[in-house]
Amino acid sequence: MDLATRILIVDDDDGIRKLISSFLEKNGFLTSVASDPVAMRASMAKQRPDLIVLDVMMPGEDGLTALRGLQAPGAPPVIMLSAVGSDIDRIIGLEIGAEDYLAKPCNPRELLARIRTVLRRRGRETETASTAASVPTAMTIVAEPIGEGRPLLRFNQWSLDPEGFSLYAPDGATVPLTEGEFQIMRALVEHPRRVLTRDQLIEYARGGDSDSFDRAVDVQVSRIRRKLAAKDGQELIRTVRNEGYMFTASVVRR
Repeated sequence: MDLATRILIVDDDDGIRKLISSFLEKNGFLTSVASDPVAMRASMAKQRPDLIVLDVMMPGEDGLTALRGLQAPGAPPVIMLSAVGSDIDRIIGLEIGAEDYLAKPCNPRELLARIRTVLRRRGRETETASTAASVPTAMTIVAEPIGEGRPLLRFNQWSLDPEGFSLYAPDGATVPLTEGEFQIMRALVEHPRRVLTRDQLIEYARGGDSDSFDRAVDVQVSRIRRKLAAKDGQELIRTVRNEGYMFTASVVRR
């Protein structure tokens, strides 16, 4: 994964840029650096990075504003760095589209681990999407009843198959979810219009794709939201400040 993988580091602190760049190159990555979002976009125009490490607090255009412009299909994943590290900034960054969020100063080894995790996850999602795209369109539309007779949880024309570990969009297409994402999605759908704390969601999401940090829940909820938004413009998962998350749609079991 590393040898031909390019990381773009965007930070107004020259010392931090050099430190991260040097450490990542020693661990087999290619790196580019930029001092602000303008330089970031100029660098991306020359060569597309595989991942961006983006600072939040920069003079002029800040990292959160720059992140909004990195949400087009096919855009590289982003890990945010921030000296502020508040819950609000972290949640906003994840909801806008960041894959992960790390407070500064950070241990370079932890950043390296986060980068590798995001790249592995993106690789799995790309592989899943490619596999789905290779199947004829007629095969991606699932005729009723979805779930082969198993009870389904229905909401806004969506169908969740708890036993089959599958989520079906209103058009019948299967929406790929990791194990952790599916467990969180199931927890929210099974408890509609009720606030679930991060600790409660962690208990539901125990498994190979989750860990014991509430940050992991925020990241996975953010990814679920993006996948739902691609098929449905409504806000199905609401953030309840200082409490957790709530699934807003009515759910029926059929």
